[in-house]
Amino acid sequence: MTPQTSVAHTLREYLSLLELLDDAYWEAGNIRHKDMVYDVISIFHQEVAEMNKLSVQEQHYPYEMITEGIRRVVPKLEQLDENREDVIQRTQTLTDFRDVVSSVLGILEAQLRSV
Repeated sequence: MTPQTSVAHTLREYLSLLELLDDAYWEAGNIRHKDMVYDVISIFHQEVAEMNKLSVQEQHYPYEMITEGIRRVVPKLEQLDENREDVIQRTQTLTDFRDVVSSVLGILEAQLRSV
């Protein structure tokens, strides 16, 4: 079993994903893609907002999902990942997204297995 990721590491990964999703939103060529990206953004914003309420001392603790939305985001994030070449137009955003989404999905799937 792999060690659980810390709150601080997870927060960095989520913030990286949010930055890329923001770029993807503005780069999306149609409203359906924008809606898909925005839905995922809103879910991660809620989780990050709750994580930011934790004290600095709690940042080294193992991460545990906080919001209900984050527990349900995996299928939507996987769908976005599967369609990333249609949704994300810029090469740099696409390349960075591929790396970050893999890490984030790993964190989320580990959380769901431990529940």
